[in-house]
Amino acid sequence: MNLDGRVAIVTGGTRGVGRGIGSELARLGARVFVTGRSMPDRARLDDRITGIPCDHSVDTQVEAAFNLILSETSNIDILVNNVWGGYERMVEDGNFTWTKPFWQQPLWRWDAMFNAGVRAHYFASQLAAPGMIARGRGLIVNISFWAAQKYIGNVAYGVSKAATNKMTADMAMELKPMALRLFRSIRDLSVPRR
Repeated sequence: MNLDGRVAIVTGGTRGVGRGIGSELARLGARVFVTGRSMPDRARLDDRITGIPCDHSVDTQVEAAFNLILSETSNIDILVNNVWGGYERMVEDGNFTWTKPFWQQPLWRWDAMFNAGVRAHYFASQLAAPGMIARGRGLIVNISFWAAQKYIGNVAYGVSKAATNKMTADMAMELKPMALRLFRSIRDLSVPRR
């Protein structure tokens, strides 16, 4: 696969899965921007990867990051939504809270999973989709986990991952007419006129 000339954003790309995805997209030739709370300002991670500090639970920071990227590149071809919240402070007052039943879970974990996870994916997709639709190409990937299929960890985690999966399916349904129009346009261009 050759991604030369393509622009990719990986949210939550400072470490772990997001960092790996960003590195692979860059290896394939894409110009990659990674965002994250722990990212130093405008960090050059290598020749093809630029880091932008961004807390995805703060809308103004997300808008600023996307505006900066668009001012430098004029388009976004690939958006990988990997940012997530709720993993912070697994130990509170000496207690490991991650595996506690829902009635003993700190409520902030639910909020973090949905605000810095599901909602963050939704908002970043809202910012990227119009340009992709206008150009007739693009890819939005929402990173999830099979926790949506069975119980893993805690209720907030499973429900937020299931919400991400449903959101992704519903986004695909709403984008489908644009994809069909693009396919028809390409087909019409390739059919010889008499």
